Amino acid sequence: MSSLLEDPIAIVRYPIFFLPVSFVVLSLATWIGASRLQGLRAQIAEIREDYRVVEGATLTLLALIIGFTFSMALERYDQRKNLEEEEANAIGTEYLRADLLPEADGARARELIVQYIDQRIRFYRTRDEQSLLETNSETARLQSALWTVVVGPAEAQPTPVMALAVAGMNDMLNTQGYTQAAWVNRIPLAAWALLTSIAICSALLVGLGARNTPSPSHTHFILPLVISIAFFLVADIDSPRRGMIRIPPQNLMLLATSLKSP
Repeated sequence: MSSLLEDPIAIVRYPIFFLPVSFVVLSLATWIGASRLQGLRAQIAEIREDYRVVEGATLTLLALIIGFTFSMALERYDQRKNLEEEEANAIGTEYLRADLLPEADGARARELIVQYIDQRIRFYRTRDEQSLLETNSETARLQSALWTVVVGPAEAQPTPVMALAVAGMNDMLNTQGYTQAAWVNRIPLAAWALLTSIAICSALLVGLGARNTPSPSHTHFILPLVISIAFFLVADIDSPRRGMIRIPPQNLMLLATSLKSP
């Protein structure tokens, strides 16, 4: 919430706030077009047919851009979901390859891997920024310790068998980096700005095209509501940490359960 107050543009990162804000802004644009631009509305009445073409084209463009943005968000969601599965597989593989290390090093590696899985699960579940910083810090510490445990025996005995353990650890650490990058890969704010601008123009056109009445009717606010819900869905899918649609670390939790069981 503090980051929202510090950076108003970050409201797209908070879908639950983005929904009412977008509805109010679009409703205001519709109301202005229907109630405050009487001179323009009088001119539009004379070219009603041409105006309907422009209005329809603008709404079509808005629908296409919303669909394109939704596709971008869904692609990023699928990428994060697939990377969680890859990360769990890499960790599980390296846990088995720890048997290739000397007995003491292998036991230490398995112990650290179990702690590492807990931190990775915490990464997926936490919503608090401070907890996230602590998780990332602990993850980095465990990665350093794990790499030291594997590299020591490999340098002392550089064999193909030891190379397998080192390669597996390298894959495990790489998947964490890929996951981290995917979670910060969001829809650009410039795309949101373009989408919002076209939505405001569409709402304004709908208000201008309304029949001459003292005030806009309730039906004029259906479009702002529908667009706001679409915005909310896109923003929610694009917000892996603060949205309602989240990525549960199912594969990591199953792996943690299997490794901790007797």
